[in-house]
Amino acid sequence: MREADEASSPTLLCIVGPPAVGKMTVGDEIAKRTGYKLFHNHLSVEPVLRFFDFGSEPFGRLVGEFRRRVFEEVAESNLPGLIFTYVCAFDVPEDLAELDGYATPFRDNGSRILHLELSATQEVRLERNQGELRLAEKPSKRDLTRSRQHLLDADARYRLNSNGEFDGRADYLRIDNTALSPEAVAARTIEHFGLP
Repeated sequence: MREADEASSPTLLCIVGPPAVGKMTVGDEIAKRTGYKLFHNHLSVEPVLRFFDFGSEPFGRLVGEFRRRVFEEVAESNLPGLIFTYVCAFDVPEDLAELDGYATPFRDNGSRILHLELSATQEVRLERNQGELRLAEKPSKRDLTRSRQHLLDADARYRLNSNGEFDGRADYLRIDNTALSPEAVAARTIEHFGLP
């Protein structure tokens, strides 16, 4: 482990929220403005789906290992920061532990670890589920009937927003982006956290 401080270590910004809330789109905007690299969740998911079903044990192992290796390498790099997007079930302790585990290499390096939580109405998310960038970056979402049902099932089964339980923490920002553009959310996030 190298000697590091927040000024020289890559920042980790985790963007969490339910499916189709706009995590990747907002992350892309923040990346354009900061020089951070965007590691949206499906960069690890899509290649593994070619071999194993979503949720299977081999799928989970491969996706998890790929993500861990990326985080380890970036935490030791000269990159300014990494943006990671993740659907977190706040009522599933394993999801919170997994997200925290991904941050470990950054924490060990003395990096800043920040969290942006997005929320939007289900109606708006169902519209965003059909967005051009989403479908271009996430081939598994191109079956719109299946993708819509996945979103509805996830909403019914899990608590996909924190409901304010982390409000007040310096490393946490929660934004309802139902009526906000990705550019507006990016600008607010950058200002709030003092990102470059």
